[in-house]
Amino acid sequence: MTDPLHIIGGGMAGSEAAWAAANLGVPVVLHEMRPSVKTFAHRTGDFAEMVCSNSFRSDDDERNAVGLLHWEMRAAGGLVMEMAERHRLPAGGALAVDRDPFAAAVTAKLKSHPLISTSYEEVTDLPSSGNWIIATGPLTSPSLAESIRAATGAEALAFFDAIAPIVYTESIDMSIAWLQSRYDKGETEDEQKAYINCPMTKPQYEAFIDALLAAEKTEFHEGETAGYFDGCLPIEVMAERGRETLRHGPMKPVGLTNAHKPDEKAYAVVQLRRDNKLGTLHNIVGFQTKMKYGAQASVFKLIPGLENASFARLGGIHRNTFINSPTLLDAQMRLKSHPYIRFAGQITGVEGYVESAAMGLLAGRMAAHELLGRDLAPPPPETAMGALVTHITGGAEAKTFQPMNVNFGLFPPIDAKGGRRGRKDRYKAYTDRAKEAFTAWLVG
Repeated sequence: MTDPLHIIGGGMAGSEAAWAAANLGVPVVLHEMRPSVKTFAHRTGDFAEMVCSNSFRSDDDERNAVGLLHWEMRAAGGLVMEMAERHRLPAGGALAVDRDPFAAAVTAKLKSHPLISTSYEEVTDLPSSGNWIIATGPLTSPSLAESIRAATGAEALAFFDAIAPIVYTESIDMSIAWLQSRYDKGETEDEQKAYINCPMTKPQYEAFIDALLAAEKTEFHEGETAGYFDGCLPIEVMAERGRETLRHGPMKPVGLTNAHKPDEKAYAVVQLRRDNKLGTLHNIVGFQTKMKYGAQASVFKLIPGLENASFARLGGIHRNTFINSPTLLDAQMRLKSHPYIRFAGQITGVEGYVESAAMGLLAGRMAAHELLGRDLAPPPPETAMGALVTHITGGAEAKTFQPMNVNFGLFPPIDAKGGRRGRKDRYKAYTDRAKEAFTAWLVG
């Protein structure tokens, strides 16, 4: 039997890496410090615990880059997509899951695999030998992060992630709020009514913005700077950029009709998405926040329909560390100075559950092939996985490197072949080309 592959971190990336490597016949030791060493955001010791949103975003694999990434992970036998499908919740065109059963199912599958063993302890130092994948995610322990900095000779970059609050559904006033997905999107009635919508008039919106801007916020420690990822901005930061910013972002009223007052157009709308299969919990979509707990309850209760809301979890903010991958990693996701170590997941500078899991899947396959004496080239850059790994291992500008979601801007351009394509046709051309290239890569 081949030497074992050690993976540090049991989040999305580590779980997917372990599954990928073990299914290729490589023994895996999965190291996870939880639950004995807790983090700010995690509640359990389960693998692949979702700490922010419960959504994997769009599942449209024909005209959406993240939906295409879903397709590629399914085609590659990914664990995360398999378990997400089993614990799927209505969410319009998005893939949202019942987060606790999802994480429990991922954990059970990994623990039942004959080639995967688990070790629950904190790894504090960069390993000096062996075969390793570091997939410690946004909450890499300070001691391990310091060891990485010392070994690479580079400062790990950092930004701050904020998480959204979760409301008990029974505390939402449905005589004010109504059920509807934006533009009634979805094939079933459940999908078309996957969100709870809370309408605001202009005076209510203005009062909400005033309270939001005046609320007491979490302060950073001396020497820290708040470099937020634009895809996960706290609502206060968005509001500070302009009073209308939220109304054109997570509170946009378009595509929605108030079931109670169909002739009255809302000035702004707050949406809540189901957070568990029972429908007893809903999270406030896009409402990541750095407000202190006391301020959150009073500000959020200004939202019509949430005046008497009870919160299962309030929002919060935490530090997120990632490395300058274009400088430090080779095309096989190996640390150039320590090639027996690979990095995967958010610590590499990809952003989002799906992107993290995809880079874990890829790192696991690459590590397994190397241990088995085989060569595995990265996926073609025309694919979603290939575009991401190309970006983090040299395609991005190192001086300005920041966390990135998958998007068609990372793909090689589509040849218009003598004429301009409409956006939908162009995106469909991207996904058609990617599926063909990814299929060939899998069988090659």
